[in-house]
Amino acid sequence: MVTHIGLVGLGKMGANMRSRLRAGGIEVTGFDRNPDVSDVSTLAELVEALPAGQRVVWVMVPSGAITRGVVTELGELLTAGDVVVEGGNSHFSDDAEHAAQLAPQGIGYLDVGVSGGVWGLENGYGLMVGGDAALVEAVMPVFDALRPDGPRDEGFVHAGAVGAGHYAKMVHNGIEYGLMQAYAEGYELLEAKDIVTDVPGTLKAWTRGTVVRSWLLDLLVKALEEDPELGAISDWVEDSGEGRWTVDEAIDSAVPLPVISAALFARFASRQGASPAMKAVAALRQQFGGHAVKPAGPAS
Repeated sequence: MVTHIGLVGLGKMGANMRSRLRAGGIEVTGFDRNPDVSDVSTLAELVEALPAGQRVVWVMVPSGAITRGVVTELGELLTAGDVVVEGGNSHFSDDAEHAAQLAPQGIGYLDVGVSGGVWGLENGYGLMVGGDAALVEAVMPVFDALRPDGPRDEGFVHAGAVGAGHYAKMVHNGIEYGLMQAYAEGYELLEAKDIVTDVPGTLKAWTRGTVVRSWLLDLLVKALEEDPELGAISDWVEDSGEGRWTVDEAIDSAVPLPVISAALFARFASRQGASPAMKAVAALRQQFGGHAVKPAGPAS
C-alpha cells in the first residue's frame, strides 16, 4: 500500500495537494524549482527519498514541454515497478506518448484530471483517472486522501485506459465554460434593466432551492459581495486550452456543442471590448481557481 509519494510542482494546486495528502496520512516529498517551497533540491533527491519498491511520483506542472521534460527525466531516474502519475491539464493525446516512453523501463503511468482549484485543500479534489486498473488500485490510498469526503464514486472515477482521465477533465472544463457563461450572461441581463434593484441579492436568492443552484453560483455571489460592481476586475478572460480542445474533439467526432463553443468564442470577444458578462466570468475564474485577473483600467 502506497503511504509515501513524490510530488513534482508545488504551485497553487500542488502545494495544497501536498498539505491535504499529509493531513490524510500520506507522506509527501515535494520538489519545485522554487527552493523556498521545495523539500529537496533535485528530482534525483526526490526519487532517492522514496521507499524502495513501487515508488510513486505525481507530476503537477504546466502542460506541454515542461511536463514532457519532467516525465523524460523521471524515466531516467525510476526503475521497473515504479509509477508516474500525471495530474496537470495535459492534452489526452500526450498520455499515450508518455506511457509508451516509460513502458520499456517497466515504469507504470496514470493520467489524472484534477478539479477543485484553490478550494481543494479544504473540500477535496474531484479526480478522473486513466490507466491500468492494477496501478489505480495500488495508488488508491493517495486518491482517497485527495478526493472529497463521502462516497468514493461521488468524487473519483477510474474513467478508462491511459488518456481517459485527461479526456474526462477536458470535457469537464468545456462544460464549466458553458455554465460560467450562462451565469455571466444572466448577471449582465439583470444589470441591464433597472427593474431589478438588487442584482447580487437576486443571485444569492437562487443559491438554495432553485434548479440553477450550484457551487459556481455560490462563487459568483461571493465575488459580488466582495466587489459589488466588479470594478476591480477587467473583462479580459483567458482560456486555458481545454475549452479549445473540447471544441476540437467535438468537430472531429461530429458532436454538436453549441453552448460550449459559444462560451469559448465569448472569451475571445472579451479581448475586444468592455463586457460585464466577461467581468463575471473573470471573477468566477479567480474565485474557484485563483486565476490571475487583470485590474480594471481607469474609467473613461
